[in-house]
Amino acid sequence: MIFERDSWQEIFATIRKNKLRTFLTMLGVFWGIFMLVIMLGAGNGLRHGVLKDFGGTATNSFFVWAQPTTKGYQGMKPGRNYNFNMADVEALKQLSELDVISPMNQLEGHEGTNNVMRGLKTGAAQIQANYPNTIKISSIKITQGRFINELDMKEKRKVCVMGSRVRELLFKKNENPIGEYLRINGVYFKIVGLTQPTSSGGDGREEAMRINIPFTTFQNAFHYGDVVGWFAIKSRDDVPAEVSEAKVISILKEHHKISPDDQKAVGHWNMAVEFNKLTGLFTGIEILIWIVGTGTLLAGVIGISNIMLIVVKERTKEIGVKRALGAVPSQIIGQILIEAVFLTSIAGYLGLVSGVFILEGLNSLIGESGEMFSNPTVDFSVAIKALVILIVCGAIAGLIPANKAVSIKPVEALRSE
Repeated sequence: MIFERDSWQEIFATIRKNKLRTFLTMLGVFWGIFMLVIMLGAGNGLRHGVLKDFGGTATNSFFVWAQPTTKGYQGMKPGRNYNFNMADVEALKQLSELDVISPMNQLEGHEGTNNVMRGLKTGAAQIQANYPNTIKISSIKITQGRFINELDMKEKRKVCVMGSRVRELLFKKNENPIGEYLRINGVYFKIVGLTQPTSSGGDGREEAMRINIPFTTFQNAFHYGDVVGWFAIKSRDDVPAEVSEAKVISILKEHHKISPDDQKAVGHWNMAVEFNKLTGLFTGIEILIWIVGTGTLLAGVIGISNIMLIVVKERTKEIGVKRALGAVPSQIIGQILIEAVFLTSIAGYLGLVSGVFILEGLNSLIGESGEMFSNPTVDFSVAIKALVILIVCGAIAGLIPANKAVSIKPVEALRSE
């Protein structure tokens, strides 16, 4: 039935006869699938833009830092300041739930007010002390050279890995910084690597202005002793980060004689919790988009169904002739279904292609520069789902008119005007 030439000639004859009606009918389906694709692409763009700010940080990681106590404990008053230290590192290493423990520190506060010099050029960079394993937690993109290694730590080498913005401030475009020296607060450091931000917004700007140096060198060169500013910690893959985080906080409180009920003395930020919140949010948004988009598409399909009912009414006598000549009900149903599916598929395909074309244009326009909106594209699997929905909807759209057609008795059909 689907390959019969007469059937297709009949379909195209009907379309040519009612061009405006056919156009308006297909417009509803076109707009429905077009809006579905655009909304899905926009949702993906928002998801990619927001998640890009995580910069590739391990999703089962968390960070803890010291804050003033808020409750008295064992004779000590609230408001007490304290610091983490290297003894805490040894205690945390006993926890089997942890995969990576990376002590970190930063010179003179968080805002990067350090004097960094190269010849007559100066800049304000954020000097951060790291362990080599930091790269397993925070995604650090090395564009040239290398990151800090174990030999740097062991020998307390005065080496550094420089951010892209610092390079722009202190070096010319055609200069190779690798092997050159910077002076950080009067101490000379050899540049062994260059980095590029992996996140956008404020975090990306901080990364670009950061200079990473070995933790042991930091302790020795700037007289920080065994003070640890904060810990970056990665939980084992088979252990929820929330479980590991609770155990780490408990040990740190015990080490520094902090009340177990003091909820603010140990600051913490859990990547897994935040990531799961955002994942749940975007899953909800995607479901809502599918509901709205499918509803819009359904409105167009209902329009096709209504038009096909009118077509059946107009072709009542023709259907009666076919039945009188021996056409079985399945042939009549097939004819109506093919016409409905054909109109729906063509309109839907054009809507799908147009939506993808618009998203690709938007993606090339935005590129990687979008901070909260990036890569607004639709996966191939989504396009397949949309096409399946189109075929199903087309069949549904033709089902009622088809049943109406076969319910017409040949004698009554031949009498109709």
